[in-house]
Amino acid sequence: MKDTFKNDINIGLSANEKSLPSKYFYDKIGDALFVKIMNLPEYYLTKAEFDIFKNQTQDIIDTLKIAPDTYFELIELGAGDGTKTKELLKVLSHKNYAFEYLPIDISLNALEQLETRLSKELPKVKVTKKQGDYFEVLEGLKNSHHPKVVLFLGSNIGNLGDAEAKTFISNLSDALNKNDKVLLGIDLIKPEHIVLPAYNDKAGVTKAFNFNLLHRINSELEADFNLQQFSHTPEYSENTGIAKSFIVSDKNQNVTIGALNKTFQFKAGEKIHTETSRKYNDDVLGSILKNSDLSIVTKLLDSNKYFADYILEKR
Repeated sequence: MKDTFKNDINIGLSANEKSLPSKYFYDKIGDALFVKIMNLPEYYLTKAEFDIFKNQTQDIIDTLKIAPDTYFELIELGAGDGTKTKELLKVLSHKNYAFEYLPIDISLNALEQLETRLSKELPKVKVTKKQGDYFEVLEGLKNSHHPKVVLFLGSNIGNLGDAEAKTFISNLSDALNKNDKVLLGIDLIKPEHIVLPAYNDKAGVTKAFNFNLLHRINSELEADFNLQQFSHTPEYSENTGIAKSFIVSDKNQNVTIGALNKTFQFKAGEKIHTETSRKYNDDVLGSILKNSDLSIVTKLLDSNKYFADYILEKR
């Protein structure tokens, strides 16, 4: 894992337009910070999707066409703390549906905490956790021929560029069997005054979340990033529907990464791209799904119409 981390950091910081992979936000500290972000007043995404899972749970089950006596695998890509998913698990467990829950996440810490909580709160639910990048885990899905429902929530697909999202959807489609379902949570295109504060909260938690990646590089790769000499700067374009997060160098400076035996130069104002958060509408999602075998069955909206959970089916 460390070699992959080291190589990814080297590639990102060596590029003409520097970047750092957002998947490395998540360690024990990053997990805790993201839980704080989800509870911030500015961060509407989690609340909006929770609204759907809390108040339209039976609608989700009905639309997924889940039969109580037919065993299926409920697979969640990027499970995190599972707060929203528990609303679905509660109903499935209470009504004695035959299923196994397979949470997948890059953070072993998040998976272990989720497994511990579910064993106490929903002991009847069988949980099989899988650690890894969900791009890699998708390959393993092909080995199972049980009916599948794949959850990809939190607008995680929005962290991918459109070309990467198309590839991901195509790979996901290929890993599924006919009539398998996907519940895809996506953030909808909205005005800047709603979106931008979600990535630039007044308390500075999102800044700390981004800077935790620099902390990780310092501690795990023997680097000397001076966090006092960098800023956190998010951007959002309502026209494109794309939000981006950047760490920006406040001055001309050099940073040495001991594990790479390499020094990187930063100019004043130079950006390090850390995350993309694409927002969607029906047309954008349609273009992403165009060359896959997944088709839209319906969508469920939260009460403010900020967020949508789309139900997709493998043709």
